[in-house]
Amino acid sequence: MPLYEYKCDKCGTAFEELVAAEKKDDKLACPNCGSTETKRQFSSFAIGGSKQSGSLPSCATSSCSTGTCPYV
Repeated sequence: MPLYEYKCDKCGTAFEELVAAEKKDDKLACPNCGSTETKRQFSSFAIGGSKQSGSLPSCATSSCSTGTCPYV
Protein backbone atom coordinates (compact mmCIF):
# COMPACT_ATOMS: atom_id res chain seq x y z
CA MET A 1 0.00 0.00 0.00
CA PRO A 2 1.46 3.40 -0.95
CA LEU A 3 2.22 6.15 1.54
CA TYR A 4 0.51 9.44 0.64
CA GLU A 5 0.94 12.92 2.10
CA TYR A 6 -2.10 14.99 3.10
CA LYS A 7 -2.73 18.43 4.57
CA CYS A 8 -5.67 19.59 6.67
CA ASP A 9 -7.37 22.73 5.34
CA LYS A 10 -8.81 23.50 8.77
CA CYS A 11 -5.73 23.41 11.04
CA GLY A 12 -2.85 23.15 8.52
CA THR A 13 -1.48 19.86 9.87
CA ALA A 14 0.51 17.82 7.35
CA PHE A 15 0.39 14.05 7.78
CA GLU A 16 1.11 10.79 5.97
CA GLU A 17 -1.17 7.78 5.60
CA LEU A 18 -0.88 4.33 4.07
CA VAL A 19 -3.85 4.25 1.69
CA ALA A 20 -4.92 1.89 -1.07
CA ALA A 21 -4.23 3.55 -4.43
CA GLU A 22 -7.90 3.49 -5.43
CA LYS A 23 -8.81 5.41 -2.24
CA LYS A 24 -5.99 7.98 -2.36
CA ASP A 25 -8.36 10.88 -3.09
CA ASP A 26 -10.88 10.00 -0.38
CA LYS A 27 -11.22 12.50 2.46
CA LEU A 28 -9.30 11.39 5.56
CA ALA A 29 -9.75 12.61 9.10
CA CYS A 30 -6.96 14.89 10.31
CA PRO A 31 -5.05 13.27 13.19
CA ASN A 32 -4.76 16.67 14.92
CA CYS A 33 -8.27 18.15 14.77
CA GLY A 34 -10.42 15.36 13.29
CA SER A 35 -11.62 17.47 10.35
CA THR A 36 -12.22 15.72 7.04
CA GLU A 37 -11.28 18.89 5.15
CA THR A 38 -8.06 17.27 3.96
CA LYS A 39 -6.33 17.19 0.58
CA ARG A 40 -3.69 14.90 -0.85
CA GLN A 41 -0.41 16.73 -1.50
CA PHE A 42 2.11 16.24 -4.28
CA SER A 43 4.89 14.14 -2.85
CA SER A 44 8.54 13.76 -3.58
CA PHE A 45 9.91 10.26 -3.50
CA ALA A 46 13.20 8.65 -2.66
CA ILE A 47 15.26 6.87 -5.26
CA GLY A 48 16.50 3.55 -3.97
CA GLY A 49 20.18 2.87 -3.76
CA SER A 50 23.07 2.71 -1.42
CA LYS A 51 24.77 5.81 -0.08
CA GLN A 52 27.97 3.77 -0.05
CA SER A 53 27.97 3.39 -3.81
CA GLY A 54 28.98 7.00 -4.31
CA SER A 55 26.81 7.26 -7.40
CA LEU A 56 24.44 10.14 -7.99
CA PRO A 57 21.24 10.30 -10.01
CA SER A 58 21.66 11.20 -13.67
CA CYS A 59 20.31 14.71 -12.97
CA ALA A 60 23.27 15.42 -10.69
CA THR A 61 25.61 16.52 -13.42
CA SER A 62 26.79 19.91 -14.53
CA SER A 63 24.35 19.59 -17.44
CA CYS A 64 21.32 19.65 -15.13
CA SER A 65 18.86 21.77 -17.09
CA THR A 66 16.80 23.04 -14.13
CA GLY A 67 19.66 24.43 -12.08
CA THR A 68 17.86 23.30 -8.94
CA CYS A 69 19.31 19.83 -8.53
CA PRO A 70 19.96 19.17 -4.81
CA TYR A 71 22.82 16.80 -5.63
CA VAL A 72 25.12 19.28 -7.35
